[in-house]
Amino acid sequence: MSQTNDPLKKSPAEMMREMRLKQLTMAPSELGQKPTAEFPKVCAVLMDWPIEAQTITVVARTTGDASIYTTGTFGVLGGVGHEPVRVAATNFISVAEKHFDTAKATSDFSYPKTDHVRFYLVGYGEVRMIDRNLEAVRSGRDNCSDLYEAAQRVITELRLITQHQKGER
Repeated sequence: MSQTNDPLKKSPAEMMREMRLKQLTMAPSELGQKPTAEFPKVCAVLMDWPIEAQTITVVARTTGDASIYTTGTFGVLGGVGHEPVRVAATNFISVAEKHFDTAKATSDFSYPKTDHVRFYLVGYGEVRMIDRNLEAVRSGRDNCSDLYEAAQRVITELRLITQHQKGER
């Protein structure tokens, strides 16, 4: 039996789950984030969106950075180098600011049920969560539909950047 010093390699899905959890648990000060006049309560927002057997997590930070993580093997990291992504990301945070006071404080970072969408609003001292029926949010019938729409804009801008990088139209 041979021994090796090589660490066990993590699957892409495991790495994405870990990156998601880090976004939820990392102290804002680690990134130099602190409350501002524009973003007094929220430094990051995540939307967990179940699609078939996977869950997509859209992440945006006040720095203008945005990423997409999945429970599968696909993801889009970064985006901060592109103005349309930065605009969409900071807009997502601005919308989250409006919902922070009504969101519930949580330390449970589990994924939502398949017919729900979950928003995590990462504050400077705590994380708050909003869990809603996916169809009501998607159709615009829920008061948190604006969060869903803002997350969709982030997804669109990240998709356009990746398509452009691949030479697609």
